[in-house]
Amino acid sequence: MTGTALVFPGQGAQKVGMGADVAARWPDAVGPVYARAAEVLGYDLLALCREGPAEALVRTDVQQPAILAAGIACYEAMLASGALRVEEVSVAFGLSLGEFTALQAAGALELGDALVLVRERGLGMQAASEAHPSGLTALRCDAPDAEALCAAARELTGGTCTVANLNAPGQVVISGDLASLDAAEAIAAERGIRRPARLPVAGAFHSPLMQIGADRLARALENIEIRTPRVPVISNVTGKPTTDPDEIRANLIAQVTSPVLFVDCVESALALGVTRVVESAPGRVLTGLARRIDAAGRITTLVNADTAEAIEAWAAAGETSA
Repeated sequence: MTGTALVFPGQGAQKVGMGADVAARWPDAVGPVYARAAEVLGYDLLALCREGPAEALVRTDVQQPAILAAGIACYEAMLASGALRVEEVSVAFGLSLGEFTALQAAGALELGDALVLVRERGLGMQAASEAHPSGLTALRCDAPDAEALCAAARELTGGTCTVANLNAPGQVVISGDLASLDAAEAIAAERGIRRPARLPVAGAFHSPLMQIGADRLARALENIEIRTPRVPVISNVTGKPTTDPDEIRANLIAQVTSPVLFVDCVESALALGVTRVVESAPGRVLTGLARRIDAAGRITTLVNADTAEAIEAWAAAGETSA
């Protein structure tokens, strides 16, 4: 049987309309997702996702539950359409926030609990961002160069500058206070690292400056049951698969202040025999990253299942290669 990895996107992937078409096409399967979201969050998340405005979806405490709900909505639509069977999935993982979606899809988190956790995580990250003016910069370089760049910036400013995401070969994101990011970008130019790009985010995600967010998430997790997932879920913190609830809990807290090892996540999936990667809504970034990471071409099929049209096409064809 084909080894299938389910992957879910992180913050920044949101867009007006996400999840609305699958809710309309498969109301019996997807409707309960948004009904539960409305019950837990206290507002009509589906209407907000369907109609916007975009400015509302940018708010961290709204954006994170909205992205999680859209991801689960499309997963439920995949099952309802017959495009995917539960037993075909061999592993799940995500990018940052997407790890929570993966855990819910794998059965480790009840949907309402997952929504509460990402809302609290979002509120904590926003509070940390307001306490420490900071941000993220994307770099076109490999990890050792990024680590050296961060070290040079820290030496110059005495501030915080660390690697936040290892997304793919030659694609790294660094995180830090604003003065340190300014220094890092200047040093990057001196070292021939072309076109560093400051990202439009609220703060220094996946760095020690997010400790307020980690603490808030830890408090929320005290009241949440984490079950053994049906399939291994690969942690962003370790890059390794796990089914242990205690390890999952610890990794979720650590993830807020630790780098996202997405390259290692994909490599771990490949080591488990994955040959098909299915990306749920919203966006189509992660299949592209997986293709770049898989230099040996072990992944034979990449599927973007982010709209009703895409899911129906996949179900009709049996396989849809991205």
